[in-house]
Amino acid sequence: MEEKLNMGKKERTRGKILAMVVERQITLKQAAIKMQVCYRQAKRIYKRYLEQGDKGLLHKSLGKPSSKRVDENIKKKCLELYAEKYHDFGPTLAAEKLEELDGIKINHETLRRLLIKAGLWSRKRRRNIHRSRRERRECFGQMLQFDGSHHKWFEQRGPKCCLMNIVDDATGMTQSFLTEQETTEAAMRLLWGWIDCHGIPQAVCCDKKNAYVITREPTMSEIIKNVRPKTPFQKACEKLGIQIIVAHSAQSKGRVERNHSVYQDRFVKELRLAKINTIEKANAFLQKEYLPKINKKFAIAPLDSQDGHAPCPSKEQLANIFCYEEQRVVSNDFVIRYENRLFQITKSNRNIPRPKTNILLRELLDGTIKLIWNNKELDFLEITKEYLKEVKLS
Repeated sequence: MEEKLNMGKKERTRGKILAMVVERQITLKQAAIKMQVCYRQAKRIYKRYLEQGDKGLLHKSLGKPSSKRVDENIKKKCLELYAEKYHDFGPTLAAEKLEELDGIKINHETLRRLLIKAGLWSRKRRRNIHRSRRERRECFGQMLQFDGSHHKWFEQRGPKCCLMNIVDDATGMTQSFLTEQETTEAAMRLLWGWIDCHGIPQAVCCDKKNAYVITREPTMSEIIKNVRPKTPFQKACEKLGIQIIVAHSAQSKGRVERNHSVYQDRFVKELRLAKINTIEKANAFLQKEYLPKINKKFAIAPLDSQDGHAPCPSKEQLANIFCYEEQRVVSNDFVIRYENRLFQITKSNRNIPRPKTNILLRELLDGTIKLIWNNKELDFLEITKEYLKEVKLS
């Protein structure tokens, strides 16, 4: 009984070509060209064919176990650990954690096949929607994509909060922190942190939300004064020369949206493994552990090596840029009212604005209040209950 050979298309084709050589229909040199091998290799293949027939065309390792196969005990251990600790992890992240935390090195594709075979994981298929591709910006700092992601970052262990996230369009480098809500202050702090590290970017792309840009129509008073309403975030970007690009759909800032998916997959599980359930501890973990690791893994080199950032201003300048500003009127007793607080302009000032004069009140992010008139800071005292007691006693 003839032995059945499991021959592929390549082996069958070679068998036909070499049979033509045996029948002297073509030369071995012509056969080498048809098989796309060199003449010396053709001679070796032909010799095995003459000695063993079609069996000589098969690879010698065919049917033998691979030298790179994973030990059965390791496979079993991986499946046990996955079911115990990483049951909702994808194969790639699970393979990383098995090596990092459990000392088991296994290829993520090998693990994927093991998990599918064991019924522990299945591929999530998504319906593809046609989108026109937008090429990355060329330089690092040419455009940042800006967004907040509300999610159960601590799962059931802590409060729901928001991840404020920046992604550089050219490199995919990310910077982020957790906060209670997606606010203007959070947006300013995030951009301030990026500028402090890298410099001033050329543009930011963000949602049309009140935290970033004014979405309402201007009031009648603003129309009469020809004043365009702006958020503190818009004012800060204008002072720094940063262009704000408003995204009208999630797809138009797709890099930061996809980055959210990475965070919601990886960061949630990292927090679980580290047993972190507070915003303060999570932010410390973000800066020291997660961000350096995730940027090293996913960030890419820009098309143009030139840095698109402008030089970073001083910390004092940034503090006076990322702030809240309002025009206030000096009362007859030289008092400024703001947020149910009273500020008395003192006589120590060389020039004092007259009553009914408009001055600029600036509140820094650390709560510091400044009164500005004619581009100079005014000396003042806050009128508190303690201050009034001291005045009465004196």
